[in-house]
Amino acid sequence: MDFVFRRIYRGPLKAAIFDWAGTTVDYGCCAPAGVFTEVFKRRGVEVTQEQAREPMGMHKRDHILTMSKMPAIAKKWEEVHGKPCDDSDIDEIFEEFVPMQLDCLPNYNELTPGTLEAQSDLRKRGMKIGSTTGYNREMLDFILQDAAKQGYKPDTGVSAAEVPAGRPAPWMVLRVAEQLGVFPMEAYVKVGDTVSDIGEGLNAGMWTIGITKAGNEVGLTKAEVESMGEEELRARIERAENRLLAAGAHFVIETMEEVPAVVDEINARLAKGQRP
Repeated sequence: MDFVFRRIYRGPLKAAIFDWAGTTVDYGCCAPAGVFTEVFKRRGVEVTQEQAREPMGMHKRDHILTMSKMPAIAKKWEEVHGKPCDDSDIDEIFEEFVPMQLDCLPNYNELTPGTLEAQSDLRKRGMKIGSTTGYNREMLDFILQDAAKQGYKPDTGVSAAEVPAGRPAPWMVLRVAEQLGVFPMEAYVKVGDTVSDIGEGLNAGMWTIGITKAGNEVGLTKAEVESMGEEELRARIERAENRLLAAGAHFVIETMEEVPAVVDEINARLAKGQRP
């Protein structure tokens, strides 16, 4: 035939899927970063915060595996242990990581600025809210319960341990979409603070928003942000913005406070027939 017809969705966003640490809770994504450095330190291998943060957003075992393959860390490991870091080492580190992470979560679960306001705005639009995380189910359940006490109540949440592969694979957000019962995928926006968050959303055919100042790519607590010089802070935010844009983010914002304005922009684009 001479013509091929293509459906174009022109409706508004129907759902948003948010990350947790560095996005809706734990300003600066500090909880996992500290534990990653500690589990390697206990094995005689010093790692930097930058190295610990680079794979952030992945399933935590995958994160540890990725760190172990970084040339500088791999070299240090072999110097200390006399052999490369293998699967049994990764399993052992991950097994130790889980209880350590659970122990520290209560200290890093405060909602980030704008989270409740964004939730209220999306609910008024009739949108559903989902969540995904590189944490396991036990950690996610704790965060869901603690966040609910603070007023943040997404409709559902999926952990990396519940799907065949974590970020940047799309399986978590697709599982959330199934649970929410919402489609098409261009009616979703994925919001997160890491490169793997952006990959997760893009691989599922969703709009994506990256978060800088409150997230892992800047990697500072709220107090550190407030005390830092303007020029140095701006440089860190710009670096984070460039990283997330290079990963393919459609939009980049500093905190959750800017989500409603971006939703307006996405809805305007959808009305024109644009797709992610």
